Amino acid sequence: MTFHTKSSEETIALGEKIGSHLKPGDVIAMTGTLAAGKTTITKGIAKALGIDDTVTSPTFCLISEYEGKKMPLYHMDVYRLDGAEDFINLGVDDMLYGSGVCIIEWSEKVSSELPKKTIKLDIKTSEDGGRDITIDNWSEVLD
Repeated sequence: MTFHTKSSEETIALGEKIGSHLKPGDVIAMTGTLAAGKTTITKGIAKALGIDDTVTSPTFCLISEYEGKKMPLYHMDVYRLDGAEDFINLGVDDMLYGSGVCIIEWSEKVSSELPKKTIKLDIKTSEDGGRDITIDNWSEVLD
């Protein structure tokens, strides 16, 4: 499935639609260039999970944990890690296989350690300044 959003508001709204279908234990592996909109779409997912906190990029803290009314969100940014071994050493197993949703930005660095059922979300900037967002390995239908 590929979606095109024309603004950050539309990207957040798409994130809300995605978030409304997520279940405990879901993992979303995000790829996209710097400033593609990974954190922006995460804001919408967080909103759907009942998170009132301001969602920011976890670039320097690596993992941000948010407590939602529906379930927790573990927002990870693995850009600064050297690879999968560093990722595992963070102790992410409880998050990947727990009762919340995991979102991993720059996931291509740790893809070998992610569950097979991981939802893949790729964000690319388009020529019109919008975003092309492709979702793979997910059977939900968004209307």
